[in-house]
Amino acid sequence: MLARYREPQTGRSILEIVITAAPLLAIWALAWALHAMGLWWAALLLTIPAAAFLVRLFMIQHDCGHGSFFGRKSANEWVGRIIGVFTLTPFDYWRQTHAIHHATSGNLDRRGLGAIEMLTVEEYRALTPTRRFGYRLYRHPLVLFGLGPAFVFFVMQRLPIGMMRQGWRPWASVIGNAMGVLAGLGGLIWVFGPAPVLIVNVVTMLLAATIGVWLFYIQHQFEGATWARNGGWRRDHAALNGSSHYDLPPVLRWFTANIGIHHVHHLSSRIPFYRLPKVLKDHPELGPVSRVGLRESFRCARLALWDEASGHLISFHEEQVTG
Repeated sequence: MLARYREPQTGRSILEIVITAAPLLAIWALAWALHAMGLWWAALLLTIPAAAFLVRLFMIQHDCGHGSFFGRKSANEWVGRIIGVFTLTPFDYWRQTHAIHHATSGNLDRRGLGAIEMLTVEEYRALTPTRRFGYRLYRHPLVLFGLGPAFVFFVMQRLPIGMMRQGWRPWASVIGNAMGVLAGLGGLIWVFGPAPVLIVNVVTMLLAATIGVWLFYIQHQFEGATWARNGGWRRDHAALNGSSHYDLPPVLRWFTANIGIHHVHHLSSRIPFYRLPKVLKDHPELGPVSRVGLRESFRCARLALWDEASGHLISFHEEQVTG
């Protein structure tokens, strides 16, 4: 049913890159100029729209990782690698971990690489008090959406974690990305000095990383999400019921490149993001499936454990009540 939406349109893909990258670079240029004029606070304010465009740029890289943005494999790979310098994301390494995520999403027996850690109630209760505290700390919103994004993009992605023994390719990806990032930052610091780069580029990345982690979280850990063991796990069922339809307002939908239509994306990851709304228009029955609105999504931040007995994600408070 979805096969006819998978063909990318080269002209449209190029246009999406231009209308995303050009405003990002323009905002950064304006912010650097404002900082040079002594208006550092104005430069800092501009990191907010810059972060929105950087998130959108990452979503283009995401589609390149699925081979869905261009018809030619080499075009997807090199565009993805170049964007990775801006997003601090080693493309080839990330593509492999993300493929694992798609192959295991919603499967309780195959949790691991490429996903936010989540324990079942039984697993949590089996932990020592110290490890329980560690997991509660990890799942605290201030850590998960505050410190966590900075740690992932600035530290974790500097190493091919989970693939260190899989030959030279993962290492080449992360090292190549790191060299590109260092060259870019070095050039900016040489031209503008360290302060503008810290205020403009680093803050932009921190904001974008936080938005990205939140999106990834709400796409798979929401009220009504389903998880299953190997015997009961089915890919299409996991896609539709274990991935959310994050129904955002139109402006946010544009800046997040329709990634909120995540249940359809997991059904068919080869569909370019600009064709996902057409799927919902042609198949309105998919619209209400796993739908999460913007306001109600913030309640999902409390969810931390999978209760296999009830088949629901629950909070630590609910675990204490049932325990």
